[in-house]
Formats: sequence, structure tokens, C-alpha cells
Amino acid sequence: MNECCKDPFSRDHAMFKDGCLLPYKGVINSRILYCRRKEELITNQGRQSLMDFADYHQVFGLHRLDKGWLFREWAPGACSIHIIGEMTGWALAPGFALQKKRPDGIWEGRFPLKAFTHNQLYRLVIAWDHGQGDRIPTAATRVVQDPHTLIFNAQVWDPGQAYQWQHPAPSPGGLFIYEAHVGMAQEQGRVGTYKEFETRVLPRIKDAGYTAIQLMAVQEHPYYGSFGYHVTSFFAPSSRFGTPEELKCLVDSAHSLGLRVFMDVVHSHAAGNEVEGLSRFDGTPDQFFHAGERGHHRLWDSRCFDYGKPMVVRFLLSNLRYWIEEFHMDGFRFDGVTSMLFHDHGLNRAFTCYDDYYGDSVDPDALAYLYLANRFVHEKFPGCVTIAEDVSGYPGIAAPQAVGGTGFDYRFAMGIPDFWIRLLKEFRDEAWSLGTLWHELNSRREEEKTISYAESHDQALVGDKTLMMRLMGDSIYHGMERDNGSITTIRAVALHKMIRLITLATAGNGYLNFMGNEFGHPEWIDFPSAANNWSYRYARRQWSLKDNPDLMFSRLAEFDRAMVDLAKKRGMVDSPGATLLFHHESDRILSFKRAGLVFLFNFHPARSFSDYFVNAPPGKYRMVLDTDSQRFGGQGRLKADQVHFTLSDRLSLYLPTRTAFVLEPVGGASRFR
Repeated sequence: MNECCKDPFSRDHAMFKDGCLLPYKGVINSRILYCRRKEELITNQGRQSLMDFADYHQVFGLHRLDKGWLFREWAPGACSIHIIGEMTGWALAPGFALQKKRPDGIWEGRFPLKAFTHNQLYRLVIAWDHGQGDRIPTAATRVVQDPHTLIFNAQVWDPGQAYQWQHPAPSPGGLFIYEAHVGMAQEQGRVGTYKEFETRVLPRIKDAGYTAIQLMAVQEHPYYGSFGYHVTSFFAPSSRFGTPEELKCLVDSAHSLGLRVFMDVVHSHAAGNEVEGLSRFDGTPDQFFHAGERGHHRLWDSRCFDYGKPMVVRFLLSNLRYWIEEFHMDGFRFDGVTSMLFHDHGLNRAFTCYDDYYGDSVDPDALAYLYLANRFVHEKFPGCVTIAEDVSGYPGIAAPQAVGGTGFDYRFAMGIPDFWIRLLKEFRDEAWSLGTLWHELNSRREEEKTISYAESHDQALVGDKTLMMRLMGDSIYHGMERDNGSITTIRAVALHKMIRLITLATAGNGYLNFMGNEFGHPEWIDFPSAANNWSYRYARRQWSLKDNPDLMFSRLAEFDRAMVDLAKKRGMVDSPGATLLFHHESDRILSFKRAGLVFLFNFHPARSFSDYFVNAPPGKYRMVLDTDSQRFGGQGRLKADQVHFTLSDRLSLYLPTRTAFVLEPVGGASRFR
């Protein structure tokens, strides 16, 4: 029997430690077999490697050779293709026509060296049955927009000397991710640049203690307000932020600071734009996409890839290879995995039982692409990190392929920020269920690694609010002075720190923060649009608030740095999960241990407790972090470096209202993990 056709996973594999999955063993195995057969198909039964297959960017597009230029394009529905641009006076010219070389729709043109020069603008004119249109090449690596006409064109990019990389990628370590957007990372009301981000923002991220940055909106997108999620040119870094070399310099500088660089990669859909994008590229609606209604995402107004087509898989795998090899990216956050996996994109579905995952609603070709993408990246680029943004909770998406999973290194714990927002919207904090909170923070599949976060860019967009905005309301504009004693400010500052600390302390295997949220950035994110008269007022980050020592924003930033530093020092996200020590619902007290530390939280809005007994491993403890410290904008009710001794496996403690602190065993104390 062919090896790929054998039953791959028995009930002894890690996926089936969850006994509830056993009834679906046949479906799980059949999907894995489908993925393996897809790999055999595209590699011609193993006669070529996935690396050889992932060559779209090397075969197609404009390439300078020793004695001339070579241009290829894939357009099976085309009748003719011409290159027009500054080199042709924007008119059709016989010398710039492509020839159809193969029946599978590959067109080719060879040109002398003088035909193209660096910085020239160009595009394609493609004719098909009963029509024609201007198009940007599918493998274009440089696309720019005319600031006056707003028209996009490809640009010949041949600067002469390849970028000289100076710094290797940092060694893997505890994963503390700083999610960032280059364009809105500056304080002025305009679009920021790669260079500004490199010189002004990277040092801030390093100083804040984070170990990786996750860059949004890197792939070229015509509508700035899409946050980079309506991609048109998949191989082109967005030119609105600068040149490809400037992006490379940004990555190189990040590496020099010990920061790994991940990027949002959008393979879940494509912009519906036809001139700038892939939609109806060769005149047919389904060259890259599904035909008919299935090829359109009704909520996102975008096109849906047909992952069953080998050329589409080749295009997308090549895209991953290109960003790793050309820009030294250290990993990818795969956007919209839920939309990829399900025929209905997971819209309006709660995913409350396993039947939701193992019925006919899953697209096996999309699952196979994700399987192949992870297999390709991890085999060919060891150390490269893949993260799944999947709201459905599809079992095994971040489990290793060796145990029946799809192969992502991590998945985002997307239920946690949703839970925090729900708590703040629907309940006063004195009504929070701490038992439910503990469950939500710690509920995860044993075989999958997760990244936790209290809020990301999703919670900062117009239509939602950040945690600090929900806690402070309009008072955030006039109540953040360091000496402000209003109950609104005291409550908001205290809970902001407690929420972030308990989220990090219970995080599965990594932690994420969106830029500015660590210091309670006021206001939401709203990119320029007709609705706001094309204003940049909310598409920026007000770093000066964090830099002002007289404002609470600086105190919140100081706490976040201390919290992250402690987590790194103790290897928190690399340690086993948290273990509950004590829970008292009516007193609003929660205590747990992790990474050799004891965490105590008093969420009570009004009561402080003296001589309060909580369980703890026997020994001597010293307080190493305190949310109530005046250094962090607190009221200073606890003594720094206070030492405590257990009495009969219990600690007797003073627990101020709305305060959390961390104890570290010292001397002969029990060393537990």
C-alpha cells in the first residue's frame, strides 16, 4: 500500500488525548490523507521538492538577466498581452508584446537591456474574448501610486546593488510580540515610513521588553483604511511606507536589537480590485478564485482563492518563500484562517460542538494548503514561526503534523480579548465571575501552543474600544494626571494593570500587545476615509503621552515593562501553565502559582483584607511586583520587597482593594514550577 494511504493516526496520538475527538477519528484521518495526497500531486509523487514547486516569483514577473530582460505572466484566458509604460510612451508597441509559449496560459517576452531602466513605471494591457483591461503583473515586486491621479503602476526596481544584510536573526526565546503598523506608528497626522519606524519605534519596542514585532499592512494594498487586509500585490511591500531596501533595513535593525520580525500574511482572500489586483486578471472571474458566488466574500467584499488549483498553491507558497528569502522575515501571522477553512467562512457561527468542525462545511483544499504551507516553511526554513488567527477553535490547527495537526506553531487565544470586552461592556467589575474568568484564561488544548492577549488591533478599531477607553470613558482626556485622585482614574489604572498581568501570567506559550495599548493609549484607530473627511487624527500613536512623567500613561508603560521583564526573567511563557492555589468568589480573591512565582489578585472594588490566609507552598517569599506601587501609578499601600513566611502551608497577607502582586520564593523556600 502507498505510504500516504495508510491510516496515519491511532487513538494513542496526542490529538486523541481529548476523548471527545475519538468519534471523529475517521474524519480527522481522512483529512490528513487528503493533505498528503495533495502534496504528492503537486510534487509529482516526490520527484520535485516543495521548494522547487514554490517558484512562482522566480518564473513570473520581470527579471534582469545577464544579456537582457525576461518577463513571464500566467494568464490562461488572455488573447494578447502587451507591456506599456514610460518605455513605450504608454502606448501599445510591437516590441513589447508577449508571446504565448504554452497551452497552460504562460506568456513570455525577452527584451534587450536598454528596454527597461530602474524606476520606470509600467503595466500590462491584456485582451481577452470580448474585452481588454489594464493590469498590474501578478508577481510585481514594486508597485507605486501616483499622488495626483491615484493610479497604481508597477515599477522597474533594479537599484544595482543587493542589500547587504548585517545581522542574523535572533535566537528563539520567550515570545512577547509587539503588534505594530508602520504607517500609524508616528505621532503626526500623516503616513509614517519604514525609516521612521526603524529609528523611532524599534528602540521603544526594545526598551519595553518585547522580543518580536508583528508588522501589519506590509503587502501592497490600495486602500489604506483596509488596515492592509485587502491585498492587491502579494509580492510587493507597500510603497507608501518607503522602498524595499528601507524595509530590509528595518528588519536588519530589528535583528540587531534582538527582535524577531513577523508579518501579517493575507492568504485568506484578495482585494476585488481588477486593475491593481488579481480579480479578473485574464478576463475570467475564476483564474485565481472560485467561480460564482463562492468566489466572493460577501462580508469583506473581496475574492476567495480556490486552493484546489495547483497554480494558486504555487503562488501562495512562493509568496511565503519570497518574504523569508528576500526580506528575512522570521515568521507569519496567517490572517483569516477561519474564513479559509469553512465554506461559509464561519460567519454567524458559534462553534459550540465538534460537529461544527467535522461536517461538510470544511474546505479540504484550504486545509490542505495550510498543511502544505506549514510543512514547507518548517522543513525549508527551520526556526520560522507560523501563527494561526482562527476564531473558530478548529481542533489541531496548532498541533504538530506528526500528531495529526495542521502544523502551526501557535494559535491566538482569540476568546480571551473577547471575554475581557464582554466583561467590561456587560458587567461592573464587582459582578465579575472569577471562576469563569479563570476558566477562560486557562482553557486551551493540551497539544496546541497558544498566544494570549488582553487586546489587539481588533479591539482598538472604530466600532470597538480599547480596555483603557472602556475603563475611563471621556475622563481619559482630562483625568490622567499623575496626582489625580478621582475614583474613575484610580479604578481604571488599577484594573488596566490587573487585567494585563493576569492575562500574561496565565498565557499559554506567548503574549501579544498592540502598540500603545501598554500605556493605555487614548482613542480608537480610524484611518482616513470619506466618513472622517480623510483625516489622520486617529491613525497615529501619541507617544508624547507615554513620555510625559506627569501623566498616568507613563506609569502604565512602566508597569508593563516591569511585568514583561519579570515574565522573561522567570521564563514564564516557556513554563507549564498556571495552577490555582486559592479562589474566593465573594471576597473577589484569586491566587495561583506559575514559573516559581505566586500571584495574588484582589478584584474587590471596596474591601481591603488584613491577615488574609491563602494557600501557598511552604517557605519564605519576597514581593517582586506590585500593581499598587506608586511607581506604577498606584496608591502605595504595600511595602516594597516585603518578605512573607508561610504558616501551615498558608500565607497571611494584606490584600489592598483592586491590587495584584507577585511573590518569589527566597532562601530555603520550596522551588516549584
